[in-house]
Amino acid sequence: MKVVIGGTFDPLHDGHKRLLKKAVELSAGGELGIGVTSDEMARVSRSREVLLPYEVRAERVSQYMYAEYGVKVTVVELKDRYGITLEADIDSIVISPETYEVALQINELRKEHGQKPITIVKVEHAKAANGQAISSTRIRAGEIDEHGALL
Repeated sequence: MKVVIGGTFDPLHDGHKRLLKKAVELSAGGELGIGVTSDEMARVSRSREVLLPYEVRAERVSQYMYAEYGVKVTVVELKDRYGITLEADIDSIVISPETYEVALQINELRKEHGQKPITIVKVEHAKAANGQAISSTRIRAGEIDEHGALL
């Protein structure tokens, strides 16, 4: 089975780790592709917040997956919101609630091009100590740490 997931992954927090764990489970030893947003795409979507360079983010997520699950993943640079999903043979995509609409768009575009739809697996947000979602924005704002503890 070929499973894909995408994100900025800066910082790599417990919410990301929940998504990555689901991707590993679904891949069941098959191919697992991780799209990491390009520096340009990350700057645009994050209102020019200071982020680690693509190469560092990609290496960190790759190292995490090997250290945590013993799997080698294929990391690709995302230069748009669809990545490889419009061309590649993919079985499943793991997404968070805020990217569900993008996954639906991917399947519409695949349908228009005569490709089979991708199974969409939506994983709910990991919650911080105050019950709100763990997010990179909240971590960078100094509200919580990468595990959701209040600061």
